[in-house]
Amino acid sequence: MSSRYGLATTLLAGLTFVVPAAAEDEPEVDCQNAMTQFDMNVCSQRDYEKADKSLNAQWSKTKKVMADWDAELDAENKGAVEALLAAQRAWIQYRDNQCNAVGYSVWGGSMYPMIVSSCLADLTAKRTKELEELANGVE
Repeated sequence: MSSRYGLATTLLAGLTFVVPAAAEDEPEVDCQNAMTQFDMNVCSQRDYEKADKSLNAQWSKTKKVMADWDAELDAENKGAVEALLAAQRAWIQYRDNQCNAVGYSVWGGSMYPMIVSSCLADLTAKRTKELEELANGVE
């Protein structure tokens, strides 16, 4: 099992090979009308990259809010930023492992990059919403 998991991790890490690194090398794909598996793979990777960018922007905002909360507390009670960081690290591990597990449903097939990227995009968008709600505080 560990060799299969290692291969899945390698394939997951290799998703960047689906979409060229340089913008000028990026294939022209109409994601509104993606027809081929390659196109669908490219579009799902783009969706994930967009979701990840939104997550990173929200992460910065939420971390600042947590730092502000910590600033209002006595030294022995501080820990909001530390708790947020621990939660985010655990979430990243969960997300990556969950999407790796989902990928096994199409193991070895041409859909694998799309399935994994779609999962990553979905979970990342959900986490962004969680971070936004956290930053907004208890209402």
